[in-house]
Amino acid sequence: MSKMQLGVIFGSRTCEHEVSVISALQLMRAVDREKYDVTPIYISMKGEWFSGDPLLEMKTYTGFDEHTRGLFRVQLDPTAGSGALTTVETAGGLFRREKQRLVARLDCVIPVMHGMHGEDGTLQGLLEMCNLPYTSSGVTASAVGMDKVYMKQFFRGCGFPVLPGCWYLRQTWESDPERVISEIETAVPYPVFVKPAMLGSSIGVSRAADRKSLREALDLAFEFDRKALVEQGLTHLLELNCSVLGYGAEATASEIEMPVTGGDLLSFVDKYIQSGGGSKGMASLKRVLPALIEPDLRERIRTLSVDIFRSMDCKGVVRIDYMFDIERGELYITEINTIPGSMAYYLWEACGVPYRDLIDRMVEVALRAHEEKNNSNYAFSSDILSNLSLGGKAGAKTGAKNA
Repeated sequence: MSKMQLGVIFGSRTCEHEVSVISALQLMRAVDREKYDVTPIYISMKGEWFSGDPLLEMKTYTGFDEHTRGLFRVQLDPTAGSGALTTVETAGGLFRREKQRLVARLDCVIPVMHGMHGEDGTLQGLLEMCNLPYTSSGVTASAVGMDKVYMKQFFRGCGFPVLPGCWYLRQTWESDPERVISEIETAVPYPVFVKPAMLGSSIGVSRAADRKSLREALDLAFEFDRKALVEQGLTHLLELNCSVLGYGAEATASEIEMPVTGGDLLSFVDKYIQSGGGSKGMASLKRVLPALIEPDLRERIRTLSVDIFRSMDCKGVVRIDYMFDIERGELYITEINTIPGSMAYYLWEACGVPYRDLIDRMVEVALRAHEEKNNSNYAFSSDILSNLSLGGKAGAKTGAKNA
């Protein structure tokens, strides 16, 4: 039986570029090579697409050089159903000519993207146009999940528990910072957390306990994004994370982890450097797994996680992060990660699902969703064009009565 041609797309123009590389290398090393031919597809910080065996090695990304032997530029054919990944080669000889070569004809794509230009619905939109199966959530869920402001508004509209907060545009901040600070202090008590709306991995996130640190936090957040979210902080809290796997009505929650943070929210350094992460990403973070929490809280988180997954119409693997207020016994949603760091495989291994099997399930979900999409009717036909007459000047709207 022929192997499935699996494309793994990662990197891209994002502050989380390196994190994406780590997650992608983990996945490509775990995938069952008896079932899949894997084609790495790396998008550089310049937005250029590459493939080739050197992309399977971490050393390739230290001072990335596009001229590395074995690397070549690639393009994805946008024709619906093609799946063709091609490269342009220059033939030798007296008359040098360019020719197009087929690298792979992809059957399914695993986006391993973190942050903008990949996790935010942009890549998903391209793959929808290509009519290619892919393992992540769709365009809408990805876009909402990436933007913390939209995400919070969505959760609040669904009646899910979120912390009080407010948000501002960079333009508003730059035009009248004193007014913004005064409005925040009226709306939310200190301490607060300030976050760029469209970033993950805790990049640009900081805690503010007074007016001076709030100003600094907003300046930092607006360095990374044009929109910033300000949320009420908790003093005594537990961070708790849960993953969900599935598609449509079929969704299953993982075991719950409790990252070891010392009482503060995790920073980028906590997640990927000081934790000993190195090239191991979120999988190496210090954590208590399963979390030492009461059974009723555990079930509440797992049930809520599935409800969130279904409400957003997610698919594949997501991770939902929570904060539990120890003093008040209240649970709040921090965010959803529609393509989580390390694909949250460690949470599924704790449930008895090896990473190799998790990848299989992600691919199965992608194929099911793709089949269901193709079962929809796109062939509705009307007589509009046959009855339309374009008279007068080119482009004039004439001849269509009762439009």
